[in-house]
Amino acid sequence: MARLRERRVSGTDAARIVDGASEAAAPLARTLAAAAGDDPSEFAGHPGLAAPIRLALFTDTYPPQLNGVSRTLERLVGAVRRLGGSARVYTTTDPGALAASGEIDVVRRLSVPFWAYPQLRISAPVPGRALDDLRSWGPTIVHAATPFGMGLVGRRSARALGVPFVTSYHTSFNEYARFYRLGALSRPGWSYIRWFHNGGARTYVPTRAVLEDLRRLRFERLAVWGRGVELERFNPARRSPAWRARLGADDDTIVVAYVGRLAAEKGLDTALGAMHRLVGQGRADQSSHRAGGGRHPRIVFAIAGDGPYADHCRRAAPPPPAVHFVGRLEGRDLGEFYASADLFIFPSTTDTFGNVLLEAMASGLPVIGADAGPTRELLAAGGGIIVPPRDPVALSAAIESLAADPLRRARLAASGVAYAATCSWDRIFAALFADYRRLIGA
Repeated sequence: MARLRERRVSGTDAARIVDGASEAAAPLARTLAAAAGDDPSEFAGHPGLAAPIRLALFTDTYPPQLNGVSRTLERLVGAVRRLGGSARVYTTTDPGALAASGEIDVVRRLSVPFWAYPQLRISAPVPGRALDDLRSWGPTIVHAATPFGMGLVGRRSARALGVPFVTSYHTSFNEYARFYRLGALSRPGWSYIRWFHNGGARTYVPTRAVLEDLRRLRFERLAVWGRGVELERFNPARRSPAWRARLGADDDTIVVAYVGRLAAEKGLDTALGAMHRLVGQGRADQSSHRAGGGRHPRIVFAIAGDGPYADHCRRAAPPPPAVHFVGRLEGRDLGEFYASADLFIFPSTTDTFGNVLLEAMASGLPVIGADAGPTRELLAAGGGIIVPPRDPVALSAAIESLAADPLRRARLAASGVAYAATCSWDRIFAALFADYRRLIGA
């Protein structure tokens, strides 16, 4: 591997955090805050909440990479700064970062594309100048969000400086190993992942389901750090006639949306199989449209995202007008895309937390999700239905059933909107920062 070097870039603030209330997040908040003796409801959004925190975040994925992990980490950094703390990010170089408008306190280390997923980057796990930079900056806590490359640099640097070290678990290693044909490495891989995370004072996980899975695998010092949703961006009022026209959808058409990375482990072959079944039955085809929608309204699919499986998906999917690929969306376009659909499918079983599920529910979309622990947990309060994983027949049947039942769609949508309204990033970060402060004080 080429000799690695680091460079510093400076620029604009990180993502804004939206205020709100979260009764549903309260049990998770108490999980983290109890040991600190704080009630997060008393100080959620307080401008001095993060004042003692100087966070050094080590991660192999960060914007401009677009995925659920990078977006969550960007929000974490923004929340620390907004609430009176300081944050510095140590991450990999990225071609997209060269064209970006700039970054605040981001140290990028030379990296190369990961062979199994070229959109992700890896760097050598050697502290090098990062340790000198970290010592000069003076962190009060080090957080590693990935267990390789930069995460190892963070682990070693925290030990060298005697600074509290925490980790967060974002990837279902077993499922990814299966999809990327790393099955022979699964057992030693789990041993390594457990060693990495158990070396910290805390491992944060996004759901109770993931916590129980890792506890069975002898992971230690686990706590739930949940997720929120930006309600100003994702809500039913964003519905756009222009977007529906772009998708060839009139008032009698059911638009079924998918948002996310186009990658093999996301269950997209299951979704493609369901699309072909519905096209074959005349449900997802221009010729099936009838004025007034009839008993079986016309169905079209809209896919937003990009990734290493994109070319395969485009080749394997039924052609327009049944299926539309709209590429990577952000900001206002993403909010309008969600709200302009009528159903949302989530065929993945590998996600430790489907951020897109909360976004879809906040946007008023009933969710059809594959049966997996984190998805069951998110949909437990309503907002969607569960189908067997890797079963295109069951997925197509669920799509057809909901497409033909507007009253049920309306009930599920109302439940999803109500649940999403409880998911406040402020409260979630208040709980996390309470735990940070306890560890710093210890």
